[in-house]
Amino acid sequence: MQDIVNWTELFKDFVGIFAILNPLGAIPVYISMTSSKSNEEIKRIAIKTSIAVAIILVISIWIGGAVLQFFGITMSAFRIASGLLVLLVAISMFHAKSSGASHTDQETLEATYRDDIAIVPLAMPLLAGPGAISLVIVNANQMEQWSEKILLSLSILILAAIIWLTLRIAISLGNLMGTAGINTATRIMGLLLAAMAVQFIIVGLADAFPSLSYKS
Repeated sequence: MQDIVNWTELFKDFVGIFAILNPLGAIPVYISMTSSKSNEEIKRIAIKTSIAVAIILVISIWIGGAVLQFFGITMSAFRIASGLLVLLVAISMFHAKSSGASHTDQETLEATYRDDIAIVPLAMPLLAGPGAISLVIVNANQMEQWSEKILLSLSILILAAIIWLTLRIAISLGNLMGTAGINTATRIMGLLLAAMAVQFIIVGLADAFPSLSYKS
């Protein structure tokens, strides 16, 4: 039973991280940023972006908790803060637009003058932004076994491969789904994130204030 629960939790973590990364929602921004690039440059950017996302999130899995301890931040406080941040991202996704917590219009404008946009702003903060990092740290903190964190890291690698594939066929996907299709998918993922964000806040408050009655 325990193994089933672990796999179930891992799947939920996978879906949640995929939702907040939202590679489909990044397609319009990605196409805009790479419109003047050659095909070879676009291939390189897609690979570099996916690798950077994987590195950022895997590092967050393994050292995120230690960083919080170093600064004396309790996990309950971080859960509440993460919930609020993820909720802001989810609300923006309801409106089918990127949150300022992920990236701003000014960053997008600056990116047009960059030769290398793979790491900044595509990998971070557009894809692996503060919301995604917070979500990964909270998920990893719930895992007591090293094997679970290893599986979560492997899940991140799978998500990075999905991001790479999405970026490689971004133009085709954009044409196939259209603006309405991408916006619909973004809103659905935003709904999932909103529910997760509220759950984070509830659990964080229950941990910080044990007198509050809460049953998971």
